[in-house]
Amino acid sequence: MIRISCMGGAGGVTGSSFLVESAEGKKILVDCGLFQGNKKMELRNWADWGFNPKDISTLFLTHAHIDHSGRIPKLVKDGFSGRIITSPPTAELCEIMLLDSAHIQEMDAEWQTKKNKRQSRSGIEPLYITKDAEDAIRLFSPVERDNIIQVEPGIKARLRNAGHILGSSILELWLETNGGEIKIVFSGDIGKQNQLIVKDPFEIFAADYLFIESTYGNRLHRSFNDSKAELLVAIKHAVTNNEKVIIPAFAVERTQEIIYILGEFQRNGELPHIPIYLDSPLAIKATQIFRKNRKYYDDEAMAIVKEGFDPFDMQNLRFTSATKESMAINNSPGSAIVIAGNGMCTAGRIKHHLKHNLWRKGASIVIVGYQAEGTTGRKIVDGARSVKIFGESVDVNAKVFTIGGFSAHADQNDLLDWVGNFRESKPRVFVIHGEQSSSEIFADKMRSNFGFEVHIPSYRERLILKPREMISEKITVPEARKDYFKPAHNSIIDIENELNSLKKHLKKNEDDLSEETLDRLAYLLEDIKELQK
Repeated sequence: MIRISCMGGAGGVTGSSFLVESAEGKKILVDCGLFQGNKKMELRNWADWGFNPKDISTLFLTHAHIDHSGRIPKLVKDGFSGRIITSPPTAELCEIMLLDSAHIQEMDAEWQTKKNKRQSRSGIEPLYITKDAEDAIRLFSPVERDNIIQVEPGIKARLRNAGHILGSSILELWLETNGGEIKIVFSGDIGKQNQLIVKDPFEIFAADYLFIESTYGNRLHRSFNDSKAELLVAIKHAVTNNEKVIIPAFAVERTQEIIYILGEFQRNGELPHIPIYLDSPLAIKATQIFRKNRKYYDDEAMAIVKEGFDPFDMQNLRFTSATKESMAINNSPGSAIVIAGNGMCTAGRIKHHLKHNLWRKGASIVIVGYQAEGTTGRKIVDGARSVKIFGESVDVNAKVFTIGGFSAHADQNDLLDWVGNFRESKPRVFVIHGEQSSSEIFADKMRSNFGFEVHIPSYRERLILKPREMISEKITVPEARKDYFKPAHNSIIDIENELNSLKKHLKKNEDDLSEETLDRLAYLLEDIKELQK
């Protein structure tokens, strides 16, 4: 039997981490995220692991967001020295994000220590320091997605595109037991259909057990075109009042999406000619990583590149890395668009911009990402009349625009479409990474739509997984025919991708049985026959 302990990302949205114990006693970890939100939630970052980090041989990281990666340096600090397997873009992004997170931990500890000393209390140590982050970065072992790898004797794995952010992955795990092989799928964070920049989530059809996120399992996003139109309204509102547009944005993906959209506005002649400040050293570095990883773009982003445009650059876009440059933004008169981190308004430069602009009636505050309970961003979205920033009460007089259509997460319909691919294999489903109400509503939807057996695990709950008869898929990694296997495997991946593309085309054009469509099917059939020889 297999044991899985839900060490985070269960019964809540942040701190994603799952301990997998094989039948042979091998221990691997899936994600190791930072808990974010109110003080009670953040205290979990300091709690005992519930296992010995030295016993973990491999850590799989689904993507770079801090709620999935942010405790890795602490894991290393406490004894972990195994491999960290993830996609190449995720490894690149984590190099900048974990160092940035370590700097924040150090600064927060220094600030709290000074405050404590004024009250004759002892100082505190940071959760981890820069050296811990540097040690963690050396353990990353990036692998390309779609390739099956042997992790340990009796454990195989494969990463698939999750369509959430650059490099984000779904994890497929195969574990041997005395009663047969078990396949477990961890969705990571699933992206919505037609997400900007990255390709749509890969469709998987078989599993014994499925761990599925439910961040937006209880709601639908506003349409993307409506969201873009609302962003323009927010910009024009502030420009009309000669005030600023303040956009709290996550450094990875959301920032790049906003720049991408603003670039589209500018090319179409819709964007007022005002300065656009990317006021986040981390987001600036992340944007450079996006620029050089074009092989992971979707077709729409590549089309822009082929037309001679950089999707992440504009004439009036200014990168403000230095603190002095950031401070100058709030001292400069007139309208501007300011994109700053962090996305939930709990730390970073965004707090300074909110302090200077939140009380201004003509300003626009544009919320484009998920806001966890207890965060400043969540309070603003929920209609608070004032919020505390740097210990000072600041009135909320600016116009607040909450634009859900830019979310990098799948909404309820997108999640149901993706989960619907498992109809035939009927896995047992565990709903994770969501607030309780969201998880419950999404679980009920899966029960009624697909007849799945669904459970919502709680924080630190241990699950026992056994082989199930309804699974017939068996994946092996050939040893004697490695030279043959790799090209054959790649051909299968190409066929899968082509079938998925054709399936989506036929969904949109149900009556299309054109000669071109029939030719594509015929070619695919020939390719499949060739592989069977």
